[in-house]
Amino acid sequence: MGVGILMLAVGVLGFVPGITMRYSELMFLGPDSHAMFLGVFQVSMLLNIVQLAIGATGLTMARTEHGARNFLIGAGALYIILSIFGLSVGVDSAANFLSLNMTDNWTHMVLGVVMIACGWLLSRNRAGDRT
Repeated sequence: MGVGILMLAVGVLGFVPGITMRYSELMFLGPDSHAMFLGVFQVSMLLNIVQLAIGATGLTMARTEHGARNFLIGAGALYIILSIFGLSVGVDSAANFLSLNMTDNWTHMVLGVVMIACGWLLSRNRAGDRT
């Protein structure tokens, strides 16, 4: 549930001028969106919407332990895929439709690994409860 709340907060705050620097340069998508969330993470409207969707999914799935585990593992894998995609296409590429910079890419990689590890640990605890 905490990850869902965090992602919802990031998605909402990505639309708030002042928290998102260079807000006037916020575009719907693409590498030309030069808005910077907290002055560090390059964002676009589409990336903020993706964060909102992931957060809402996390809150919904966190209602059960099984759902929370599946969310952590699935969303963690999604963040790793986003990271690999961002690292593969490059920051200035037209294929960078989510406006990911290097800080985004490495943060997504770490977040994905941590989320999958947490989901895996949650499933280990459940297996221990059954024996």
